[in-house]
This record gives sequence, C-alpha cells and structure tokens, in this order.
Amino acid sequence: MSINVAEPIAHPCCEELELSAVLHALSDPVRLRIVAELARGEGECTCGSIELPVTKSTCTHHFKVLREAGVIKQRQQGTTRLNKLRRADLETRFPGLLDTILTAAERCAQAGAAEAAAATTAAPLA
Repeated sequence: MSINVAEPIAHPCCEELELSAVLHALSDPVRLRIVAELARGEGECTCGSIELPVTKSTCTHHFKVLREAGVIKQRQQGTTRLNKLRRADLETRFPGLLDTILTAAERCAQAGAAEAAAATTAAPLA
C-alpha cells in the first residue's frame, strides 16, 4: 500500500519576485479580480470561493500564474488549495505597487459601472 504525499507547492521567495512577472500576472482582468478579492479578505480562501466567469481549469491556470509570479501563496489542505495574498512580500519588494494597482482597478470598475448605469437610464433616440 502506497501513501500519496503531495509535493510542496513552489513559490518564489521575496527576493526572487520580478516586477515584470508581477505586472504580467496583474494585467489580466480575471487575475486582478482574484487579487482584489484576496485583498478584501483577511485570511485564506479556496479557489472556488471566488466567483469568476471562467471554467475551473482556466481558474486553476490563473491561480498558477499568480503563484508563480509571487503574488499569492498557496497551500494544500486535503484536496483543496488555500490561497493568500502575499501583500507583505509585495510591499517589501515593490513599495506601493499593489495598493496603487488595486486603487486604479477599483476606480476603473466604478467608472465602468457609472457609465453602464448612465447608458441604461438615457432616453432612447426616436
């Protein structure tokens, strides 16, 4: 009888974080949404706890990109992967970057929502 032991999940250490990899990871709207959700939370969350408009396999890919860039930390608990934002490491390596990107993303989302609301309340052209 063999026991399956999960291999440790690889993460770059703080000193290995590269700006280009972090910016690439945050450039995708789905990954940015994942990071924003993790930033709002206090602890760890599962991949499935964040509602995303993509398939499960695509979601897995996005979490992998974030992990390999050093944006998130993942740990295995049974068959589930728990995710946590590496805010302290990102702040140490690139001061102010994460907060700046999250603030800009929130402003864009608010502006988009305002435009959509204005478009639905505008009188139709005759």
